[in-house]
Amino acid sequence: MKTAQHKGRLTLLVLRDAQHSVKQVQLSKPMMIAVPAAAVLSIAGLIVSLQIQSAQTITQLEQQLALKSLEALQMEVTVTDKDAAIERLNKAIIELSGEAKETRAQMERVQQLEQELQEFIKENGTFKDATSSVSMEQGMFVGGEFIAVHENEMLALARETRDDFAEIQALISRMESHIPRTLGQALETQVMLEGTPSLWPTVSKRISSSFGYRSDPFTGRSAYHAGIDIAGSVGDPIYAAGSGIVTAAERSGARGIYTVIEHPNGLETWYMHLDSLNVSVGQQVQQGDIIGKLGNTGRSTGPHLHFQVVKNNQTVDPMPYLQ
Repeated sequence: MKTAQHKGRLTLLVLRDAQHSVKQVQLSKPMMIAVPAAAVLSIAGLIVSLQIQSAQTITQLEQQLALKSLEALQMEVTVTDKDAAIERLNKAIIELSGEAKETRAQMERVQQLEQELQEFIKENGTFKDATSSVSMEQGMFVGGEFIAVHENEMLALARETRDDFAEIQALISRMESHIPRTLGQALETQVMLEGTPSLWPTVSKRISSSFGYRSDPFTGRSAYHAGIDIAGSVGDPIYAAGSGIVTAAERSGARGIYTVIEHPNGLETWYMHLDSLNVSVGQQVQQGDIIGKLGNTGRSTGPHLHFQVVKNNQTVDPMPYLQ
């Protein structure tokens, strides 16, 4: 190919081979500059376009990679959360199992206390029946080798805990039926014990005359003394020997100022020759209440309390009752 140059124009000679004729192509100078420039711009545009597409592709890949990384992280967090939840569940089962055993032990201890209460009732009353119970104190210091727990072991522990709670429910049901009756019996026993005239009725314990036959202090003749005389000072407090209801609070010639308290099991206590009374008929008194003051009223030779115990309308020796 040869180039022939004319004024303001360029002639391009195109030579193929010997068998073809020569072709002439005339181009102006601007065209000769524009064509290569266009080619260069086209190639540059293609390169820029490829770069933009590559950048977009890389950005998409980076986004996809970030999304995959996020999904993987979320999956890892989910798995971790599940492991943590399972671990918390295992700990809860272990704690629940411990609480079940401790509660069971406490229930058994309550039953044991109830048994002891029943024994007390049997020894001090006329009642029957008994129920039962134990407790296990947990140590403050713990230790030991770490041994991982298998899932099947936790399921077995959960079943065992469920059985423990079922047994606790059975124990509670039995106690609900037994304890009210036991408490009722205990209250009856308490009333009976407090109603027994066992408390010494005066501050002084100097007996000036015993129960039974004696020489009468006024006539000197043999006479029956239905109680005991306890010497003291005028104004000393007189205590109720047992709990009960006041059935008499009055004054008579021989007894002086006196009061009578009715107790359970057909028992009565009489307090005579008082200086004054603190109770009235129908009043409920408790063992140890002050019911009056020691005096020298009625058929008496000096300050003392005539204390008398009556059982089923028969006077009996007070001494076996007094502590």
